[in-house]
Amino acid sequence: MRRRADVSQRQLARFAQVHPTTVGRIEAGTLTPSLAMLLRIIGTAGLRLVVVDESGRVLRPMRDRADLRDGAERRYPSHLDVITDPEPGEWWADRYGLARPPETFYRNREVRDALRRLSQWEVRVAKYRAAPRPPTPRRAVHEIGPPSGW
Repeated sequence: MRRRADVSQRQLARFAQVHPTTVGRIEAGTLTPSLAMLLRIIGTAGLRLVVVDESGRVLRPMRDRADLRDGAERRYPSHLDVITDPEPGEWWADRYGLARPPETFYRNREVRDALRRLSQWEVRVAKYRAAPRPPTPRRAVHEIGPPSGW
């Protein structure tokens, strides 16, 4: 990285606002920098850290939509698929007759994954054209909707 930036350890330390011995210790392998320090150091060379999947594709961060927050203004958990404007039965508390929120998410991972597979198949992505329709996921009782008579 220093070669790419064409800087000495002292220059790199000055640009990254760390002590010169810190750069030397990192290069010698006797110090593992924190993520914040590593970002500062590699940023001086115009480099960035990225996350790639097993096939080498860069994973992009999720966009934060200001309109997708819960009643306490918190973001929804990033590992869950947010359902905007849920239909009857798509919210766990429909069963109890509670007011449906403007958005919710599936808590059951198997249901979420099955719905994703079904959605991919339905839009006919090229790799799924010849595949048979995936089974419709079986949902837990609380995900089906309110009991009859409610």
